[in-house]
Amino acid sequence: MEGVELLAGDAAGSLSDEVLALALALHRQHRPAHAGLLAARAERASRPVPRDRLVGTGLRAGQGDWRVAERPEWLRDRRCEITGPAEPVMMVNALTCGAAVFMADLEDALSPTWANINGGYAALRDAAAGTLSRTKPDGTVVTPGEDSAVLVVRPRGLHLPEPRVLIDGDPAVGPLLDIAAVATHTAVPLRDRGRGLGLYLPKLEDAAEAAWWHAVLLDVEAAVGVEPASTPVTVLIETLPLSLQMDDVLYALRDRPVALNAGRWDYLFSVIKTLGDDPLHILPDRSAVTMTVPFMAAYASRLVAVCHSRGAQAIGGMAAFIPNRRKPEVTAVALAKVRADKEREAGLGYDGTWVAHPDLVPIALEVFDAALAGRVDQRDVLPEVTEGVDALLDTRVSGASITTTGLRENVAVGLAYLTAWLGGRGAAAVNDLMEDVATAEVSRCQVWQWVHHGVLLDGETPATVELVEELLAEEVDALAASGADAGLVRAAAGVFRAVALRPVLPPFLTLEALPLLSPAV
Repeated sequence: MEGVELLAGDAAGSLSDEVLALALALHRQHRPAHAGLLAARAERASRPVPRDRLVGTGLRAGQGDWRVAERPEWLRDRRCEITGPAEPVMMVNALTCGAAVFMADLEDALSPTWANINGGYAALRDAAAGTLSRTKPDGTVVTPGEDSAVLVVRPRGLHLPEPRVLIDGDPAVGPLLDIAAVATHTAVPLRDRGRGLGLYLPKLEDAAEAAWWHAVLLDVEAAVGVEPASTPVTVLIETLPLSLQMDDVLYALRDRPVALNAGRWDYLFSVIKTLGDDPLHILPDRSAVTMTVPFMAAYASRLVAVCHSRGAQAIGGMAAFIPNRRKPEVTAVALAKVRADKEREAGLGYDGTWVAHPDLVPIALEVFDAALAGRVDQRDVLPEVTEGVDALLDTRVSGASITTTGLRENVAVGLAYLTAWLGGRGAAAVNDLMEDVATAEVSRCQVWQWVHHGVLLDGETPATVELVEELLAEEVDALAASGADAGLVRAAAGVFRAVALRPVLPPFLTLEALPLLSPAV
C-alpha cells in the first residue's frame, strides 16, 4: 500500500489492507498533534522546579455539574479485572477464570517483539470472533464462551513507536497502529455479540492527551462503523502531573463512557521521575512505599472522590503479589496481603480492582461483593478529601529507610525483568512478585535517584556508580548461573546501566531497550 512499508512479515495475517488503510489515515490526521504532545512533554520536563509546573495545573474543568456519559450495560460489572499480555494462552486463561473483565495488554505486560505485536492483534481478532481457544496438556480444548470476561484492550503509550511499520517513511506511532488493528478486528464483532470494544489508555501526562485520544477514537468509530463516542475508555492515572488533572481528563472524555484507574506502580515511577532531582523527595526502599503511606493514600482517595463526583467508576490498582504453589507459606502471606489491599480499596469506595493471577480472582470478588452488598458499584460513595495538592507532593515516609538490601533488590529486579523483556516476555514472576515494565521502571529509577543524591545506605554506605556496578556484576553471574541466556543477561545489564546510571534520567527504559529487539521477530 502506498505510504505504508512493512519491515517484517505478517505471519499472523493481522495487518489486512483495511487495517493498514485506517492506520495510514489516522497517522496523516493525528500524527502532527501527537508530535506536539510529545514536544510539550519534553518542554515540561525541562523546567527546573517541578513544583512550579505541578501546583495549580488542575481543576480547570472543576466548575459546573456535568457528568460523564453513562457506561454501557456490558461494562457495568467491574468488581474484578484481570490483566495480562495479549497472548493466546494467557487470554484464554484470563477470559475463563471468573473475572468480570480481562484487560489484554499491548503495553507494559507485553514485550513488543514483532511476533508478540502481530500475534497479539490476531489473538484479539480471534477472541472477538469467539474462535480463540487453547488445548490443555490433557487434550481438553478450552474456548471462552458467552459468559467469559469482558474483553478490553490497552494499546501502547504515546511515547512508543512501531519501528517495523513505516508510514510515510517514518516509524508508525505505536498506539495509532494498535487502535487501527484492534478496532478493525474487534469493534463490530464484539458489538454484534452484545458487547463492544473497551480501551485502557496508559501513560497520559496531560488532559490535552486525553482530548487527542477522544479525537482519534471519533475517527476510528466512524471508520469501522460503530456509534460515535460509543467506545468506553478507562484512563490510567499513573503519572503525577495527571493526578492533578483528573477532573480535566474526565471533562475531555465526558461524551463517552469513561472511568479512571489507580495505576499505582507507574504512578510511583512518575513521582520519582518528576521529583527525583529534588533531595526532599528521595524515596526509601520500594517495599516501604505502600498504598498506605500518606502521599499514595492521598492519590488513592482523591481518585475516588473525583470519579464519583462526575458519575465515573473508579478502578483500583494491581497488587504485585502472586501465589507460589510450591511454597504454601509464601502463598498464604501473599493472599493475606492481597486481601488487605483489596479491602482497603473497597473501603475507600472503589468500584472494582485489578489482579494479575487467576488464583486471586476469588479473593477480589469476595471482598467487593461484600462491599457492594448487591449494588453494581459504589458511585454513591463520595469520599471527603481533606488534603490539598500538597498531600500529593509530600513524599515523606515515616520510619522507612534506604538499605543496601533494597539497592540490591532493585538491581536484581531490573536485570531479571530486562532479560525477560529482551527474550520476549513482558510479564515475569520475580521473587513471588509479578513484575512488568512499571515495576522495573520503579526499580531502575530508585537506583538512579539514590546514586544521583549519594544517599547513605543503612546510614553509612554511600550509593555510588561503583557500588551499583559491583552489585550488577554479581547479579549478572547469578542470573546466568540460574540458566538464563547469557547473551540476553549481558544485553540487559547494558540497558540497565544506560537507564539507571546516566547523569540525566532517561524517560522510559523501553525506549532504550527497543532497538535491541530483532527487527523481524
